Amino acid sequence: MTPSLIGAGASNMWIDSHCHLDSPEFDADRDEVAAAAHNGGVAAIVNLPGHVDHFDAAKRSRARFGCLTGYGIHPMWVSGPSASSSRDDIAALRDWVEREKPELIGEIGLDFFVPNFDQSEQEWFFAEQLKVARDFDLPVSLHVRRSQDSVLKHLRRIKVRGGFAHAFNGSAQQAAEFIKLGFCLGFGGTATFPQALRVRGLLREVPLEHVVVETDAPDIPPSFLGTMSSGVRNSPAYLPRIGAILAEVRGVEVDRFAAVTSANVRRVLSLG
Repeated sequence: MTPSLIGAGASNMWIDSHCHLDSPEFDADRDEVAAAAHNGGVAAIVNLPGHVDHFDAAKRSRARFGCLTGYGIHPMWVSGPSASSSRDDIAALRDWVEREKPELIGEIGLDFFVPNFDQSEQEWFFAEQLKVARDFDLPVSLHVRRSQDSVLKHLRRIKVRGGFAHAFNGSAQQAAEFIKLGFCLGFGGTATFPQALRVRGLLREVPLEHVVVETDAPDIPPSFLGTMSSGVRNSPAYLPRIGAILAEVRGVEVDRFAAVTSANVRRVLSLG
């Protein structure tokens, strides 16, 4: 069994605040990927399955690898080409949360980029999942692609205990609004590209106590794996290298960046 990722005490140990370790891309070598992350300096992985059919696998990864776990229904499973969720899944989510006591709800949110999206259906699922988070007093991991203002509208209406705005790519004003509501902003592979000027600008400007680092593995490959659209599999084992690039962009020492961003994850998830 791969050693538990949780509890590593070194100050320069990283936390991957957004990963999909149970994706099929890892089926052939999941143990090796988790071990490589652990051995490379990743103290914990926040694992987000994104569909009720994947919750069992996430439960196994939680037991096997010590993953921090969020249960939720990703908006891309709600509408668009990959839609396969039903409204009955909200009751199933509530049952899972009550029984398994995850660290957060997610990945949930709105995606107004996916082809043929149904905005009303996405918003219904998002609101219902925010109610689950509110009722269980859990933070949330947010998907906010081209939907920042609509997500903020729901967050102001249904109050939750903060969380993470994953792969944040909004404006400085929108970033400030998420921070006011108790959210940290997630930065990862996109910010490793020199041409990602807006994301890099945000990374420099956002208060460090509201920055977290993520891979979104197997997605959003960093610059050292090729182009933004390379399709190469990302991995939580790459987090320290991604984090080092982000620290350079931010203009802070790598060890301090790792320590502060990891402390931010622990604060949001009430890990002490």
